[in-house]
Amino acid sequence: MDNTTALTFTMTAYAVMENHKHVLFTVFLLLYLITIVLNSLLITVIHQNKCLHQPMNVFTCMLSINEMYGSSALLPAIMSVLLSETHEIPVKWCMAQVYFLHTYASAEFSILAVMGYDRYVAVCDPLLYHSIMSNSKICKLVALAALYPMIVFGCFYSTTLQLSFCGKVMPKIYCVNMELVKNSCSSALYISILGLALIMVLVMPQLLMIVFSYAQISRVCQKLSRESKSNALRTCIPHLLSLLNYTIGSLFEIIQSRFNMSHVAVEAQIFLSLYFVIIPPFINPVLYGLGTQLVRVHILKLFIKCKIVPAKLAKVVIAS
Repeated sequence: MDNTTALTFTMTAYAVMENHKHVLFTVFLLLYLITIVLNSLLITVIHQNKCLHQPMNVFTCMLSINEMYGSSALLPAIMSVLLSETHEIPVKWCMAQVYFLHTYASAEFSILAVMGYDRYVAVCDPLLYHSIMSNSKICKLVALAALYPMIVFGCFYSTTLQLSFCGKVMPKIYCVNMELVKNSCSSALYISILGLALIMVLVMPQLLMIVFSYAQISRVCQKLSRESKSNALRTCIPHLLSLLNYTIGSLFEIIQSRFNMSHVAVEAQIFLSLYFVIIPPFINPVLYGLGTQLVRVHILKLFIKCKIVPAKLAKVVIAS
């Protein structure tokens, strides 16, 4: 890396946003601030109320922390490059952005996998739930979800750090590892194959956990009454929506990184690239805050205390 410290990449995707960059900057800034406020609010409410110190809510806080990490690592940088005249980013910044992006993305999937396991235990072994999901077990799952992606990606990332770059064009709105490989002076085949292997290692264990969890939930639900089945599935809805939302966004990004997307409008490519960076961190605190009744009640109590929401309106929302 010593001989490439002065090298910069030109982020060509920003060219199509040049005429509207101040409007887009405002939109990105508002989305970022709202994301931080919503996730911080959810963490604060769960932390301050002991009755919310349930395993699923612990994992929800972890999800919110990861989403603030991903948003803070990427959106300010995106806004900075958007307002620059040349839309260039130094190699070191680009390399750092790659690390933040990939650890955020892999940790998000790991946390969602752990949350799926929690739902499996809650639905399939409700009487043993608290003994199975002990404090010790929760700590191990939290450590696994946080450390596994960082260790696995860190091993792969060490090969990226050794690259030297001959290309200068980054045809995206932020840096991704595959585009760094394409700009390297050495053969990209080895690292490309290694990247595919990395995706499998980072995705397959979590995917198997999620598939197993919901296969068991489906099996148990078939034996339940209609009302019990409805109650069981209702507890899984926020997680399923978060999982679906994140999976769709990730697939958009993986497809763009691996396949030729020249036939797709640049504006559409930008939207698809930003989807999993912006939408899940924005939507998830709403799903777990307003979608979970007990959490929703305490959020509304906080709003009533701060005189943000009238008490009568809050009672109507709580009752619904």
